[in-house]
Amino acid sequence: MSRNSTLSAAALALLPLWSLAADPAAAVDKSAYTLFNRTPESQLRELTTDRPDVTESPYTVDAGWWQLEMDLVAHTRDHNLSDGADIKSSALSFATVNLKVGLTSRIDLQTVFATYNRLSVRDRVAGTRQDSSGFGDVTSRLKINFWGNDGGESAFGLMPFVKWPTSQHGLGNNSLEGGLIVPYAHSLPHGWDLGTMTEFDVVRNDTDNGYLFEWVNTVTAGHALTGNTGCYVELATTLTHGADIATFDFGVTYTIGKNLQLDLGANVGLTHAADDLNVFAGLSVRF
Repeated sequence: MSRNSTLSAAALALLPLWSLAADPAAAVDKSAYTLFNRTPESQLRELTTDRPDVTESPYTVDAGWWQLEMDLVAHTRDHNLSDGADIKSSALSFATVNLKVGLTSRIDLQTVFATYNRLSVRDRVAGTRQDSSGFGDVTSRLKINFWGNDGGESAFGLMPFVKWPTSQHGLGNNSLEGGLIVPYAHSLPHGWDLGTMTEFDVVRNDTDNGYLFEWVNTVTAGHALTGNTGCYVELATTLTHGADIATFDFGVTYTIGKNLQLDLGANVGLTHAADDLNVFAGLSVRF
């Protein structure tokens, strides 16, 4: 994908955000509920997750409820042949968790951590191989919903986050990083749902002597296949300094009851800087 195509995809992801207008519709008033005054089960909103697509959801967890979203297993592989290189890398992760708790009817607190990662990098030109494994970084996120949690055709939120350098054995860059995620959702005709996200990140540079900005944009569309099964397709882009990333993502979800969802998905790299393939299986449960 050319840089112009990547920028066009980013613009497409942002289109709905340029014409945002608050939807005042709301099914019920939940403002009295907090972490210590749990939302009654009869007033719970439909289970909504930040997975399996890259696009985050603007909907929060109901006050006083917990929600666990996790990759049961995920595998990533990449083969870099650019500029005479011949580097093969593969990563395997287990139990990457996003643990959420509803603080109010519009705010939830999230803690994301990678329980176990295994990374292997083989440089065929240099004749070297590097293997590492262990615990990953921890990310703290706060999601604030501005409208649409409990009614209306659209929803909008903000999600500031901080990544703490807790990874072991060279699995991270040992740097404090952070940013702001801006998710938006809209109901479309014929049973389709649209989600977009723009994200501004402050990350450590490759030479470890300063910070730079990254700009992430995504657009996803989902539709029900049956009463309990849904599917989605997604385009995700990351604009960086000289290494723009784009992936085409797709997957399916299966809901069991009101509080459990299973999912399968894959992200396919469209640019040289993107990983060739990431496949995963996960679940989400509310309690």
